[in-house]
Amino acid sequence: MELRLELIVLPVSDVDRAKDFYQAAGFHLDLDHTSDPSYRVVHMTPPGSPCSILFGTGVTTARPGTVRGLHLVVTDIEKTCRRLAERGVETGGVFHDTSDIFHRSTQDRRRAGPDPQRRRYRSYTTFSDPDGNEWVLQEASAESP
Repeated sequence: MELRLELIVLPVSDVDRAKDFYQAAGFHLDLDHTSDPSYRVVHMTPPGSPCSILFGTGVTTARPGTVRGLHLVVTDIEKTCRRLAERGVETGGVFHDTSDIFHRSTQDRRRAGPDPQRRRYRSYTTFSDPDGNEWVLQEASAESP
């Protein structure tokens, strides 16, 4: 059996605002389809990702801004933060967690800056879309041990 995660549905309050935000963040617009005023589907893919996002009108009953902790893996977290800033997307400061391989959901073990040894999967930052859906960037550079 093969199970591939290929799509995540995001709840948003303003479809055009979300579309503009994700395009600014570099996501590719795959589809913007409206069949009637009560149904619109916007399908977008992060650069280099096999998994896409979908949002729109009539596609979910979830409250806008309730999705948390979607991870995007990047090879250079500081460079990615700079490129996002150039595109108008604000990220939180880069941090690492002193716990272990993954970050905790609380701030108590977080330290400012990337992992001092630049180990794979140990440096993070966050950004949110206009509704508050939260994304986490996680560094996994090829050079990391």
